[in-house]
Amino acid sequence: MIDVARMRAETRGCQEVLHFNNAGASLPPAPVADYLYDFLRDEELRGGYETAKARHGELEHFYTATARLLGARSNEVAFVENATRAWDMVFYALPLAPGDKVLTTVAEYGSNLIAYLHRARLTRAELVVIPNDANGQIDLNALEKAIDERTRLISISHIPTGGGLVNPAEEVGRVARAHGIPYLLDACQSVGQLPLNVEELGCDFLSASGRKYLRAPRGTGFLYVRGEWIEQLDPPFLDQHAAELIDGENYSVREDARRFENWERYYAGQAALGRAVDYALDLGLEAIRDRVFDLAANLRVRLGGIPEVEVTDEGVLKCGIVTWRHARVGAEEIKRRFLANRINVSESSGSGMRLSYLARSLDSLVRSSVHYFNTEEEIDRFIGAVRLL
Repeated sequence: MIDVARMRAETRGCQEVLHFNNAGASLPPAPVADYLYDFLRDEELRGGYETAKARHGELEHFYTATARLLGARSNEVAFVENATRAWDMVFYALPLAPGDKVLTTVAEYGSNLIAYLHRARLTRAELVVIPNDANGQIDLNALEKAIDERTRLISISHIPTGGGLVNPAEEVGRVARAHGIPYLLDACQSVGQLPLNVEELGCDFLSASGRKYLRAPRGTGFLYVRGEWIEQLDPPFLDQHAAELIDGENYSVREDARRFENWERYYAGQAALGRAVDYALDLGLEAIRDRVFDLAANLRVRLGGIPEVEVTDEGVLKCGIVTWRHARVGAEEIKRRFLANRINVSESSGSGMRLSYLARSLDSLVRSSVHYFNTEEEIDRFIGAVRLL
């Protein structure tokens, strides 16, 4: 069981704000924030290159910690500055030809959708959107039926940016493996919120952000690439970290997932992300999931009891993200009023989930996302603020 009082004592922001925007960027715990400050202070006093060399072991710890988080090997992990760029590095490395098919979901993230359309335009590949089932998650039967000899990739968001949905990622993985199709999983919102094991998920590639449920600094993320795929993929760009010049005409690419990294990156952030992963692992991902899901379920029930509020979440299994709308007040205005009262939420516009919003005739929603350091008393205060709209 999580010691909520200790977690709040180690989250200095809890004294300043009611933070229900953890799906945007969570409040870093003090041990992670202080570690980051110490690393940056070393860079200030010692120099950036010199600090990286002196603290090399701490930078390397990121790989072993993240591998433990995912049930992977450290050579399958790369540090990337954000989840979208991590996702891009794999997606743009996968070969596509005219007529090839990429399968995705209705609830796919906007940046991913743009990349699908971009590559479809460049390669004349085909994007196939698998419909939802009656519960609002990917229809597994429709996925099976859409697969044919031209299918080159299955790519889904585990937890979409809004809507509360947890897609059945393990079941999708079983389908992908049964057909021998590579499987790319966007775990931006699920990493740090629930346990993830790449073997159980069956994914070949996984992208994630540090700033959300892992509570790491902004500008941090990572990529997992299954070992058998690493040398099959030619990264969309290379530098002297990802590859080595042999002579004036030849080069060799790294044999591990770091071929997808840049030499110049957020070194302090990388080390701090490793610490944030340690923090989550020490608490236990099962305990985190149970606490987050329980708080969110309570929040949904309380919001649903307000006549002017409609909770719009979907899915059989629902996560810590709660989306809703008010009959009289728009989402952007609600966000503005709440911010004036030191309550943090996010406004979820159609750009992040364009296909889903179009299918459901939605425009803009309030996204309230809880974490384990939030409390039932904060939910009481939040519901009071909603009633005053």
